[in-house]
Amino acid sequence: MSARREAILREIGLAPLWKLRAAGAPAATDGAEPPPAVPQPEPAPREPADARRAAIANMDWAELGPAVAACRACRLCERRKQAVLGVGDLQPDWLMVGEGPGAEEDERGEPFVGQAGKLLDNMLAAVGMARGRGVYIANTVKCRPPGNRTPEADEMAACFPYLERQIELLRPQLIVALGRPAAQTLLDREVKIGAARGSVFEYRGIPLVVTYHPAYLLRNLPDKAKAWEDLCFARTAMRGRAP
Repeated sequence: MSARREAILREIGLAPLWKLRAAGAPAATDGAEPPPAVPQPEPAPREPADARRAAIANMDWAELGPAVAACRACRLCERRKQAVLGVGDLQPDWLMVGEGPGAEEDERGEPFVGQAGKLLDNMLAAVGMARGRGVYIANTVKCRPPGNRTPEADEMAACFPYLERQIELLRPQLIVALGRPAAQTLLDREVKIGAARGSVFEYRGIPLVVTYHPAYLLRNLPDKAKAWEDLCFARTAMRGRAP
């Protein structure tokens, strides 16, 4: 480009001029040294799944509660207020397993304390049982899913070692799976509640029966009678296996 044209362009405000650099040529720096690269911290290594599961499998109750409270193994920890381990008799006849904490459970740190919890308490009372007296209550996931949605498969898988250890420590005489997610998690298979009702399954040698989740019953009142039948069946099944 001629010096005259460059002067004209400069005069009308189109300068400075940027010229295409030849391939491989170093960039102009006006004599300034490039800023030093800032080292980025490496992400903390995640504990291998097998090692984590083995560690949980060796926990006692005193260790299990703090481990659940501090757990960050899945994204459900991001919005929780409290992780909810479980509550009840530590030498139970029955273990009731639901899906996950709701809003009130997230606030109070105890499972089944909302309307669904009141219904569950009434159902237990109707068969001569009570929360904390021969009954322990837990969930498949310990943190509230956003919007009370159904926990996703990877979330349930991340939380299952806790439930697995709870069952080993509790050694219940009977497990009652409340709803499809709980039944599928414990039985490791596809489950339809309507078809599974009235049958005795097994979880590692422990008899297991399936019924509707109390939250479902609040939306489908006619099925309360079926849930009552299921708990009567569970009581009969447990008595039939008693020595």
